[in-house]
Amino acid sequence: MTGISKNRGSNDDIYNTARMNTAQTAAPPALLNPPRPARPGERLDWTGLSGAGQALALAEAALAAAGPLLVVAADTQAAERLEREIPFFAGGALPVLSFPDWETLPYDAFSPHQDLVSERLAALHHLPRLQRGVLIVPMATLMQRLPPQTYLDAYSLHLKRGERLNLADMRERLIRAGYTAVNQVMEHGEFAVRGGLLDLFPMGSDTPFRVELFDDEVDSIRRFDPDSQRSQESLPGIDLLPGREFPLNTAAIERFYQRYMEVFEANPARSTLYRELQAGRPPAGIEFYLPLFFDTTA
Repeated sequence: MTGISKNRGSNDDIYNTARMNTAQTAAPPALLNPPRPARPGERLDWTGLSGAGQALALAEAALAAAGPLLVVAADTQAAERLEREIPFFAGGALPVLSFPDWETLPYDAFSPHQDLVSERLAALHHLPRLQRGVLIVPMATLMQRLPPQTYLDAYSLHLKRGERLNLADMRERLIRAGYTAVNQVMEHGEFAVRGGLLDLFPMGSDTPFRVELFDDEVDSIRRFDPDSQRSQESLPGIDLLPGREFPLNTAAIERFYQRYMEVFEANPARSTLYRELQAGRPPAGIEFYLPLFFDTTA
């Protein structure tokens, strides 16, 4: 993956391809054919790219690149601007993934909004299969520890029409994957079971789905409107991602327990944080303790 880094130069952010130091003064790049590194470790400076010129140059570079392009934005606002502009100049010919920030302060008693977690999990799910395209990441977000790919693979599944499904087992699996059981599904990471119906709003999806069973067979999978609760078009299958960026099974909580004692030199049994986890209620702000849930992070 080719990297893009931030540089200072004009009224707006200026982006460079990573990595080639040169003392020579280069001519301004042609926006429709921006220069790209010819080998790993090479650096080329792009100058004079004001306003939407940055997104145009990045779109053209991504269209010409053999692999995906990583764009490191100065902050969340710059990342959101590029996320809007690059698809416009690329004409929809390339996937543009965004990996947003949690938008919470470290170790504050607030958790990121479920929509942000959904977008992050969707990006991590698609990234290993991204052959060409753009991934946009704010600089501060790039410093965060992430769950390993093995976690995403273990807690992701494809549900299709016609397969056998035990609702009781599925309910437990969704809870272990970080989903929340509710009476009526409205937001990402929620599910509800009513008779032979399973409503769920998967992470990484724009809409919730209604799964209808005939005995123990998936009879239909439909999108539905969370406001009116009305079913829409039928689908052959759906992909389900984990409900959180960390696991909530018994082994993961025990792993958290051991590492909590090692890192903080305290008795976690006296910690409200740990007691809430044991009760199956992840406390607000638990996301910043993510490394304690894994043997290794990504």
